[in-house]
Amino acid sequence: MSRTKSETRTGAADPPAWHGIQAEEVLRRLDSRPEGLTPDEAGARLDTYGRNRLERQASRSLLRRFLSQFNNTLIYVLLAAAGITALMDHWLDTQVILAVVLLNVIIGFLQENKAEKALRAISDMLAPQAAVVRDGQRRTLSAEELVPGDIVLLEAGERIPADLRLFDVKNLQVQEAALTGESAPVPKEVTPQAEDCPLAERASMGYASTLVTAGQASGVVVATAADTEIGRIGRMLAEVQTLTTPLLRQMARFAHLLTFLILSLSALVFAFGLLVRDYELATIFISVVSLTVAAIPEGLPTVLTITLAIGVQRMAQRNAIIRHLPAVETLGALSVICSDKTGTLTRNEMTLRQLDTAAASLQVTGTGYTAEGTFYHGEQELRPDENPDLLTALRAGVLCSDADLHEKARHWTVGGDPMEGALLVAAVKAGLTPRQERATHARLDYIPFDPVNRYMATLNASEGSTALICVKGAPERILDMCSHQLESGRTEDFDPDHWHERAGEMARQGQRVIALAIRSVESGTATLNEADVETGLTFVALAGLIDPPREEALTAVAECREAGIGVKMITGDHPATARAIAEQFGLPNTQKVVTGRDLDRLPADELGQVLEDSDVFARTTPENKLRLVEALQAQGRIVAMTGDGANDAPALKRADVGIAMGQKGTAAAREAAAMVLADDNFASIAHAVREGRTVYDNLKKAIAFMLPVNGGESLGIVIAILTGATMPVTPLQILWVNMVSSIGLALALAFEPTEPDVMKRPPRPAAEPILTGFLAWRVLFVSLLFLLGIFGMFELALQRGAEVEEARTLAINTLVVMEIFYLFSIRYLHRTSFSLRGLLGTPAILLSISGVTALQFLFTYAPFMQVIFDTRPVRLQEGLLVVACGAGLLVILELEKAIRHRLGWHV
Repeated sequence: MSRTKSETRTGAADPPAWHGIQAEEVLRRLDSRPEGLTPDEAGARLDTYGRNRLERQASRSLLRRFLSQFNNTLIYVLLAAAGITALMDHWLDTQVILAVVLLNVIIGFLQENKAEKALRAISDMLAPQAAVVRDGQRRTLSAEELVPGDIVLLEAGERIPADLRLFDVKNLQVQEAALTGESAPVPKEVTPQAEDCPLAERASMGYASTLVTAGQASGVVVATAADTEIGRIGRMLAEVQTLTTPLLRQMARFAHLLTFLILSLSALVFAFGLLVRDYELATIFISVVSLTVAAIPEGLPTVLTITLAIGVQRMAQRNAIIRHLPAVETLGALSVICSDKTGTLTRNEMTLRQLDTAAASLQVTGTGYTAEGTFYHGEQELRPDENPDLLTALRAGVLCSDADLHEKARHWTVGGDPMEGALLVAAVKAGLTPRQERATHARLDYIPFDPVNRYMATLNASEGSTALICVKGAPERILDMCSHQLESGRTEDFDPDHWHERAGEMARQGQRVIALAIRSVESGTATLNEADVETGLTFVALAGLIDPPREEALTAVAECREAGIGVKMITGDHPATARAIAEQFGLPNTQKVVTGRDLDRLPADELGQVLEDSDVFARTTPENKLRLVEALQAQGRIVAMTGDGANDAPALKRADVGIAMGQKGTAAAREAAAMVLADDNFASIAHAVREGRTVYDNLKKAIAFMLPVNGGESLGIVIAILTGATMPVTPLQILWVNMVSSIGLALALAFEPTEPDVMKRPPRPAAEPILTGFLAWRVLFVSLLFLLGIFGMFELALQRGAEVEEARTLAINTLVVMEIFYLFSIRYLHRTSFSLRGLLGTPAILLSISGVTALQFLFTYAPFMQVIFDTRPVRLQEGLLVVACGAGLLVILELEKAIRHRLGWHV
């Protein structure tokens, strides 16, 4: 009891390995005793160690979240442009620019991710109350008042309130999946374990936030609050830095590059106009503002946000709930998925797969708790009523269990231990009715499962002059208690060595093995003692149980691997079980299963090679999972991590996409993740990857659509300034195009369906820039075509004697019509648009074109719009010429696409 409060809370002093110390020594070191601390001792320790609670993480205020939306380079440029126009008394321009800025900020704010709540969720996992012994008396008090040295009493159904060293255990089992990843409840005992044993095997400890599922126990508090295992995970979580998504990194670089080019061009044009062309200062200022407004794709943040939001909606329909908007696109860039096993790749429903009797080794079909399946001996189907050993084994499993099987709306569920439930399901497959069997063979007495004895036994009524003892438990324990075996209904000599070897083979196949035995006693026997079962049992069968793979997950893993995405299984389960499941999924590197203990001893410079050589990691700790994710990211990979427990939270937060289980996951895991699976199914991840790639394709189409429009506008203004000609469009007209027609048409691309080959391409490189070689060429080429269209129609109108306002109206309409035809071309990056489907378009395409056309008519012919934007009506023959200009653009672009594909220059 020498550590200070500071050392306790910061972890500066390493705590003893309490699980490896005798309980009496633990009490001595903590200066405690079985009758508990006195109130004065507890009060003094509360002052030293603080209250048993975890600190909550402060979240950003609404104001700070709103102001953060302005932290965007393009927004800064627009604000500067608004300031310049205000200084020049161009108030209408100023108001429109500020309206554009405000629209982008509001959309970003509304789509802002919720503040990080993972630490708050972890703090809520501590039990609210605890039963303790103080000064020899049992008391119930707030768990916050617990201190090291307190004696805590545990019962089934309670959550453990602090880390305890157990010293009095009776049939205690604890569900530790949230902390260790172990899928089944863990039996506890008081015997010390090796100091270096992993967390999942520390049977002498009870950990804060885990749930007591059976039995009773007493334990002494060895750690509270931040010093507990769950508190240590909370500290890790607070220290983990969340990475920026690939898209946001690329967009930031793209925004900086674009801003540099725009400002550089504006500065050069300003200097040229002022010094060479001798423009007045006010005139060149407004011209440069026009250039800046024309060059900035104001609608890009809006299109980006809405495209991601549409992806979120599509994923939600596939049971993938996105919590952080940019994660939508990041899914499309994944290069490796680190997946938990239980419940994600598997059904989390134990199933009897194999039953070995002395007469035959039987295979059982069917998955999960659905009571449908067939028994096979080799290739031959077996009728259960023709095999007495099979029925005896399954009857013993039903009688020697406390689980129940329920059917509701054709959906089967198990109440109680999952392995006992699997035995009940197998019995129903064989034609037995558990309720009827239990009624016929009423339980007279029983010995509950005990971690030391490692078996359960029941005494059941039977027909005639005998009663039936049924025993099930660990094979290494049950086999030593047997003297005979059942073979074809007869008692035969027993060879324990053969069955020990057989049990080992089944375990190496990843099965959880249970041995079943029986014994007949006189019917007058009313009690059951350990002496009645220690010897003289008749061995009946070995039962091999597995948590079967999800069929849809098998397909999904294969699809991900075809898409170039590696899959690594990282689980808290047993290495043999992990390897067996990994082999069923066809993971390539399953020869060596790397355990958490192996990782702890592994030098950092060797970890990269281990990740290349192995796809299966078992008995992992939170530190192991976090280290694996960081190591993969250091190799330049985009990593997804799945998990359901609080122990997964640090790795979920660090991963590029953290994926939590929605049904069986903890709140801590869900709050740390960017995505939640509503069905806890790996197949939903594959669907999300497909959707993520579609989102990126559509974003690339939207960017390739919007930038040439801005490029054409900008070049038109630059040429006008350089040549001293009249500008073909005004700043307000440019803002109309950028914020109405460009956004309206670009948004239609967000609804484009998935390209057929999207899951046959390798993941795109994490460092791939937004402005790829293809995109740079497309921007330049299409910008020149837009420039020719805008300037050509403007000059043609002037030469025919039209007023400047009329010529500008014609130019701006030409720009919008060319956008509409360009939309049909950009829809297909990989194939021609000259097809029935390509020319007809989707409902979203047709709706956007109809809307933009209607608004453009309003822009051109409505009197109030003519006042605002200084437009004039367009005559029919001029309108037909404008449409012809757009059609010509489409033909040229499709020819360019064909030539590009012929030369092998793909997107």
